[in-house]
Amino acid sequence: MTDEQSDQDRVESRAHLLPEEETVGSDDPEAQAEAILAESDVREADQNAAPDTVLERRTSDQTVAVEPPD
Repeated sequence: MTDEQSDQDRVESRAHLLPEEETVGSDDPEAQAEAILAESDVREADQNAAPDTVLERRTSDQTVAVEPPD
């Protein structure tokens, strides 16, 4: 299977609308699937590519201690 066939298989699989998407419909499910998969590929390749997505990895001793109010 070539990369092009694999990509087409992914698009065809994703072009089946999810229940939430069926509710609002889609003028072009295949184009929508291509866009979703392209964005997903970018996010997978660069974990920091998603807007406003920052995953902090801290231990409990690195957190800020909040004292209760008086």
